[in-house]
Amino acid sequence: MALDQETLQSLLQEGLPGATVEIHDVRGDGEHYAARITYSGFAGKNRVQQHQMVYAALNGKMANDLHALQIQTVTP
Repeated sequence: MALDQETLQSLLQEGLPGATVEIHDVRGDGEHYAARITYSGFAGKNRVQQHQMVYAALNGKMANDLHALQIQTVTP
């Protein structure tokens, strides 16, 4: 089952409170997304830790419902 763009955005915003989340459907197929996430909670974390925070916010959806996600993390 694919994860729609609105659900993906909601999961990230709920899991990373106060984050600004921009989602783009890269191929227009509902399976390949790019996310730009600006979040103050990324401060002091390396890129791997930031991405782990994003995956945690997805509550296991990355392995099951989401095929591909390109992640760009930004600290304001």
